[in-house]
Amino acid sequence: MIMNSRRVPQQTPGDVNARIEQEMRARVARFRNASPAVISQRLAELEQEWDIERVLEANAATVSLLGLTLGATRDRRWFMLPALVGGFLLQHAVQGWCPPLGVFRRMGIRTQREIDEERFALKVLRGDFRHVDSDDAHLASTDAVLRSVRR
Repeated sequence: MIMNSRRVPQQTPGDVNARIEQEMRARVARFRNASPAVISQRLAELEQEWDIERVLEANAATVSLLGLTLGATRDRRWFMLPALVGGFLLQHAVQGWCPPLGVFRRMGIRTQREIDEERFALKVLRGDFRHVDSDDAHLASTDAVLRSVRR
């Protein structure tokens, strides 16, 4: 059983992970010489990006509600759809994989960790961490380090 922040990438084909990583690297590279205001705009966009967990949850809820509605108004066999979706969600919770995951990953939907990697790379480019000397980071106050990360 895979129980860590890398469980989705571990269950995703390598070529899909490589494409997602390559696209993120290209986006960060475009901001290497950007102004802090432009980087801040991209950071705001990242705050709005849905991660794979949220997409799976929203998709599951939508399909379940559709199945319940169709089961109540058309044919009782539609009630199997929410049961199937519930099984997929349980499988994802336990294994980090479910059938829709591959489709969404191929669409470029990222994990929260992948989004955060881009976010922190952009914060480094913007200079958010320049006041915390990496050699003396262990000497910096906890509040100063956390303020740098939370910006």
